[in-house]
Amino acid sequence: MKANRMEAFSDGVLAIIITIMVLEFKVPEGHDWNALIALGPKILSYIFSFVYIGIYWNNHHHLLHMVRTMNGPLMWLNLLLLFWLSLIPFTTAWMGESHFGATPTALYGIILLLAAFSYWLLQRAIINQHSSDSSFFLAMGRDWKGKVSPILYLAAALTAYVSPWISGFFFVLVAVIWFMPDKRIEHALKGHEEIL
Repeated sequence: MKANRMEAFSDGVLAIIITIMVLEFKVPEGHDWNALIALGPKILSYIFSFVYIGIYWNNHHHLLHMVRTMNGPLMWLNLLLLFWLSLIPFTTAWMGESHFGATPTALYGIILLLAAFSYWLLQRAIINQHSSDSSFFLAMGRDWKGKVSPILYLAAALTAYVSPWISGFFFVLVAVIWFMPDKRIEHALKGHEEIL
């Protein structure tokens, strides 16, 4: 089995997640710029989440190109990732509605931490399919982004009770780190194709 169906399903779920987030916006009651400015926290939390979903969609697309054969564990690990990502609209809405209150912001960080851990599990399961190719395995083993991100998400969750600005800094930092797709996958796949 190829990963096409899993990728198509995942793309659909991620598209629905973005749609749910944008549907949380209600038309302002006023008809001036102040009415729109009042929505600032909701808009900012939406932007955060839209960027994160976009990053996951982009990296997930790259990751699935590494799948040699589909199996049950891969499908369940992918569903686990989608489960945590599907909670992002809820935490996004709560964070925006609360004007980045401590507990909603901390929960947002925890959800992102669990999504990152699920992505790591999925990535490891796919990399293990290439364990016989030592150069590929070594190239993919250098995952500094995957190691740093959970620490930053945990820091964001913990610092939410100190200041939402500090927490926001960690969220932005992770997004900047992951904004460009994981080049290890492209390089590893290119090297593997050249050997073949």
